Amino acid sequence: MKKGGISVQTENIFPVIKKWLYSDKDIFVRELVSNACDAITKHKRLVSLSETEESSEEYCVYVTLDKALKTLTVSDNGVGMTEEEVEKYINQIALSGALDFISRYEGEDSNGGGIIGHFGLGFYSAFMVAENVEIKTKSYTDAPAVQWDCKENGEFEMGPGNKSSKGTDIVLHIVESEYEYLDYEKIKSVLEKYCAFMPYPIYCQEGEKKELINEVLPAWQQSPSDLKDEDYNALYKKLFNDYRDPLFYVHINADYPLNFKGILYFPSMRNSMESNEGCIKLFYNSVFVADNIKEIVPDYLYNLSGVLDCPELPLNVSRSYLQDNTYVRKLSAHIIKKLADKLIKLKNEDFEKYCVLWDVIKPYIEYGCMKDSKFYDRVSSGLLLKKTDGGYTALADLLDGENKDDIKLYYTTDPRQQSYYVGLYADKQIPVYVLDAVVDTQFASFVESKGKNVKFLRVDSAFDDVSASAEKDEELMSLFAEATGIDGAKISLAALGADDAPVLIRCGEESRRFADMMRMYSALNGTESGAPVDEELIVNTANTAILKLSSMDAEKSKLIAKHFYLMALVASRALTAEELKSLFETDRLITELI
Repeated sequence: MKKGGISVQTENIFPVIKKWLYSDKDIFVRELVSNACDAITKHKRLVSLSETEESSEEYCVYVTLDKALKTLTVSDNGVGMTEEEVEKYINQIALSGALDFISRYEGEDSNGGGIIGHFGLGFYSAFMVAENVEIKTKSYTDAPAVQWDCKENGEFEMGPGNKSSKGTDIVLHIVESEYEYLDYEKIKSVLEKYCAFMPYPIYCQEGEKKELINEVLPAWQQSPSDLKDEDYNALYKKLFNDYRDPLFYVHINADYPLNFKGILYFPSMRNSMESNEGCIKLFYNSVFVADNIKEIVPDYLYNLSGVLDCPELPLNVSRSYLQDNTYVRKLSAHIIKKLADKLIKLKNEDFEKYCVLWDVIKPYIEYGCMKDSKFYDRVSSGLLLKKTDGGYTALADLLDGENKDDIKLYYTTDPRQQSYYVGLYADKQIPVYVLDAVVDTQFASFVESKGKNVKFLRVDSAFDDVSASAEKDEELMSLFAEATGIDGAKISLAALGADDAPVLIRCGEESRRFADMMRMYSALNGTESGAPVDEELIVNTANTAILKLSSMDAEKSKLIAKHFYLMALVASRALTAEELKSLFETDRLITELI
């Protein structure tokens, strides 16, 4: 049996590199500039080890365009290469110099000491846009300079060079079909996208024109103690082109075992004409990798924007890799924890400011609690309920009260429509909470399911706490049954105040929730089907007008009873066309009686 290694001929691999190495050709700029930064980092490391003298000039990278020569050049003043190193790292495809350097100077357990990546094929991305590539390099040692010249078919020449200073120049002779990469604004925009936060100054140059492209030490690579709100807001606006400040931010600096950094922002609420979807930008040691990485944060935080710098993810990270990766799952869990911690901190430090913030973030946080029980446990002390008087109460304070046996929380889904009912509770100094979004009522059901023996009751679902019991009056109940056509079993008596409404409609809490749920599902499915709500007629036996009904003649008392019922419907919900017609008719008849 014969054994051996598979050999790859350059005439076979170069066409693949040229066409398929990266789906986005712009990435060749990132690869070459990253390699240039690596060369500088290597030199700085050697200086720290006293293996060479410190550079007398500023460490930097130049990307220079020459339209006359049809060249794009990436230059650095890093370690440079000897002829042996060019032979080893350039002439042998996919042998990474970064890996070799790390094993020699950093040890097997090191993360690279700031070396951006283990590129292998990264240098060869130059051939995606070039018909010929030159390397002019001189090592930091006393070794002579080297000139390397390679055509797009893989044939190269290598010999002595004339470069006088340490470092490397990569000269790309751009192929005619890719002349767009000789445009200054094009290259500048690519550099701003991929290299805006690399660790050394990067200059874009054409003739006399020269611009600094990057911010050498981005905010997420700094300590939070060295930053102010203005610094975080400035980064947000730069990254996402938003003129508004974010609502708040979370600075993450995870060490062991995750090793990642980042800043996440909760944007200001956008209007209905704008998308509320956020954007997570992924970096690798300050090198931009990908835009809008949704897989790293849970779907209930889809509006978050920010930057995550993850040196343990590969530079060529794919969507499928992110979806099925243990590191990513742990990273996501850590983000959730840090977000919850931030919310609790904001609440404890400035409750009034947090209340204003809560109005915006509430739907996302409540939805997150229902989707992720661990998130609910972490953020539970930061959950608030808004009251109809404009104040806020911490949900945890209500659930942890002295009354452990029966916790009733009254709420309204429409403070304006249900204003009369709200007023009944306000008169009794009973707080009413505003749950005016679909997610609010779903969240209320979720809280009930946590086993805290709490019950959310809409203000029109129960009157036990705002009324006294009433003596049974069969004659009065029969009157209303006959006047309204309602089954007597759905008519009850209660003693509210003398000045309170003569009749109210009670909507069964469970039946109404079921009806709301069916209505929501129907809307999602494009239908109009729903479920009936269990409505009950509550007659206020303490009301002055109700007390006078017994002294009226039958026709008049029945007409007024029906009118009271229809007015109760007005206070409860929108009338049907038939009910509205009946209301106008009773109004007309009452006017005639008067």
